[in-house]
Amino acid sequence: MSPALALAVAAALLALATVVGIVLRRRDGRRLGGGNLRFDPADAASNGLGDRATLVQFSTEMCARCPQVRRLLRDYVSDHDGLTHVEVDLTHHPDLSTRYRVLQTPTTFLVDGTGAVRARFHGVPHRHALAEALAAV
Repeated sequence: MSPALALAVAAALLALATVVGIVLRRRDGRRLGGGNLRFDPADAASNGLGDRATLVQFSTEMCARCPQVRRLLRDYVSDHDGLTHVEVDLTHHPDLSTRYRVLQTPTTFLVDGTGAVRARFHGVPHRHALAEALAAV
């Protein structure tokens, strides 16, 4: 392979990686649809779902951003009546990542009182996106 061709391939890979990184970064923290999923409270080993809604956080032990999301969601729940926060550790229950289609941690679901997933957030959710999703429940 000629040096010019190798340089062109390397530049193309760098450009592709940059575009993919920008797209993923823009999706991070934004509200996505629930995808017709139902959350089973038994998977969280919690006392059940909140009266109005539940924020279900999927995390792992090695997740760097999960503690930040945990604090954010706990603060958000303390400001809203009928809202509960539960955390599911995928480190000890990897089968749940397949069942709920969780590809990265942290991932947060907004679940209504019946267990239907109304919204999902990848990464650190934006407060305004949480407010919009909760208003729709």
